[in-house]
Amino acid sequence: MWNEDWASDAACRTAKPDELFVRGAEQNRAKAVCTGCPVRTECLAEALDNEIEWGVWGGMTERERRALLRQRPFVTSWRRLLETAREQQLAGGTGAPASRPARSA
Repeated sequence: MWNEDWASDAACRTAKPDELFVRGAEQNRAKAVCTGCPVRTECLAEALDNEIEWGVWGGMTERERRALLRQRPFVTSWRRLLETAREQQLAGGTGAPASRPARSA
């Protein structure tokens, strides 16, 4: 189910903005805040749909988001795409990427 009021549930809601709008290696620390965030998908959709240029959103840097937008120019609503994928995954459908087979020793 999509969380309309996602910002109030975000793992970063108590972080200082300067911690999330960083450059270089510091971006990895900012992305770590997103790990396990219950509204990571909503946050990412917000950034992609609004083409937000700065900061880490939904666990992705601005460079990563730009690359994704270039790779998928046909997507008109990231929210709809990600929400549908989540629903399919929860229903046991094909919304999640297939897992890789285990490596043999």
